[in-house]
Amino acid sequence: MDGNPDATDPDRFATLHEAAETLLDELTERYQVERREGKEPLGRDEALVRTVRLIPRTPTAAPLAVQFADPGLLLRFGRWWDESLPTCSCDACDEDPKILIDHLRTHADALIEGGLWERVRRGLSGSWFETRLIGSGVKSDREGPLSADGARDARRGGFAAPVQWAPWQLRSY
Repeated sequence: MDGNPDATDPDRFATLHEAAETLLDELTERYQVERREGKEPLGRDEALVRTVRLIPRTPTAAPLAVQFADPGLLLRFGRWWDESLPTCSCDACDEDPKILIDHLRTHADALIEGGLWERVRRGLSGSWFETRLIGSGVKSDREGPLSADGARDARRGGFAAPVQWAPWQLRSY
């Protein structure tokens, strides 16, 4: 998600960064999570970007990570859920930041409520992951290939059978 030469106003997504900051602060305040901030690569051989991870104190609840890219965000939920907001920043796609902010909140709410499901499947041609996010206003599936090492790691981590992540626990005051 590097700067897009076909985007005449990439700054229109600045509100998306502000909304993510607000959401992360709200979640840190409300739920029993550990907040970790650092710089991590967006992908293999890519630049380091600010990354905020919220790791629930309940080990059966899925972690959430937000990477602050230029111009938008990369969301990472659980083990395999990755999502770019916006998916494209060009003028032709013209993604609306307000809709993306709603999307960010809706998807985070589904994760927090325990709506993320993940597993590894084996086939003749190799292994792949399947992930599903279900919540109020969202029902989405993803899948993709896994390397032999990635599949072995996932099965050792308990993902050979479907895993439904637990809801996050509220802080007690």
